[in-house]
Amino acid sequence: MRSPARLILLIPCAAFAASQCCAFAGAAPADPGVRTAPTDDGPPVPLQRLGRDELGFFEDGMARFMTVEVVSAANSAQGNGLGPRFNSNSCVSCHAQPYVGGSSPAQNPLIAVATADGASNQVPWFITAAGPIREPRFQQSNGARDGGVHNLFVVSGRADAGSCSIQQPSFTPAGNAVSGQGGNPNIVFRIPTPLLGAGLIEAIPDSAILANMASNASQNAALGVKGHANAILGGNTNLSANDGTITRFGWKAQNKSLLMFAGEAYNVEMGISNQLFPQERDETPNCQPYNITPNDTDTFITAVGYPATAVLSDIEAFANFMRMLAPPAPATPTPSTIAGRAEFVSVGCAACHTPSFTTGPAIATGSARSPSFALSRQTANLYSDLIVHHMGQGLADGITQGQAGPDEFRTAPLWGIGERVYFLHDGRTSNLLAAIEAHSSPGSEANAVIQQFSALNPEEQQNILNFLRSL
Repeated sequence: MRSPARLILLIPCAAFAASQCCAFAGAAPADPGVRTAPTDDGPPVPLQRLGRDELGFFEDGMARFMTVEVVSAANSAQGNGLGPRFNSNSCVSCHAQPYVGGSSPAQNPLIAVATADGASNQVPWFITAAGPIREPRFQQSNGARDGGVHNLFVVSGRADAGSCSIQQPSFTPAGNAVSGQGGNPNIVFRIPTPLLGAGLIEAIPDSAILANMASNASQNAALGVKGHANAILGGNTNLSANDGTITRFGWKAQNKSLLMFAGEAYNVEMGISNQLFPQERDETPNCQPYNITPNDTDTFITAVGYPATAVLSDIEAFANFMRMLAPPAPATPTPSTIAGRAEFVSVGCAACHTPSFTTGPAIATGSARSPSFALSRQTANLYSDLIVHHMGQGLADGITQGQAGPDEFRTAPLWGIGERVYFLHDGRTSNLLAAIEAHSSPGSEANAVIQQFSALNPEEQQNILNFLRSL
């Protein structure tokens, strides 16, 4: 429980850069709050140095990313077949803060999605108008380990769902609607991960991740940041079961690539089967549009006059958009944020939150022979080592994915954290200081680092908070 002193708010200074707060001598440190920036309303920014063709595919992917899906429609541009079980009806609904491609927005769109087009869904207790989008996972089902997503909503009752009639899952008993804590102990939550700069993350070689681990091994071990051995590549990484390479997307680094990330999300979050996940998650008769699966495929076009983008499936277009989406732009440095960056490193936060990586020398987009200038040899200031660590009992969710166990999570990239509203894998807090403190619990590799953070004086702690909100 945080002490009352931790809850003291700082008086905002209108002239302070990056919409942060002033730190007064002796005042308790406090989260400056969500940073506002001129780009907050978008539009999404593409990577610099994209070619004209790349920009065309970026814009096509963005348009599809913003499409609101329906169950069935005469116009295929309205979607590929929502449901029958789903969490939302558009990619952008979960990735909208501070603009398209980001994270969970301040105002939850799922309240309206629940009953759109006449659907008969009840809004679950952990979905609130001013709370994060949460995806529920069940730890067990029918007495066996589960770990999978159980969708919030069903299409039953929608005007475009025909005779489909299936039941919405039960998520009771209810807990604290704001934090998502204290309810049904079998249910754990995930909130959307931001996608800004995702292409640069995808373009980082495995060898660079492993070299970073090796270079910091001794100093990290002194802090208790150790990891565990894995097969094939070794080290505290999460590995693809298909080829043994390092997986890096998702809260537990469970997905290998942006295409895999897009395909899984389309099927799991919107119920739209595709060429990576061709079977429906619910095959109830009368609940499939046109009874054709997969819902999303490549389009074999022979007519003249169609753009090159027309042949792509939606998941390929989504991946292109994410791949060419620029990372968040940090705020202009101030004396406080400069000092905070140094203190962030000195207390050990950078043991996991590696400031930067360099992408591979020849990263392909639309041609395997001509590398993309926008993705090749670029510095990615992501503040993550892209590997998984034990975060202790306080954050454990009981879910195992790949080589990431019940209390292990990928080091969350911190670029863009200044513009994020909700923190930690389940969105239990919107307070950055509380999120930092939650890193400490029995079994966490971050315990020594948090002890060193707590030993700083209030001004030094405030500098770190200001630095983070500047990213």
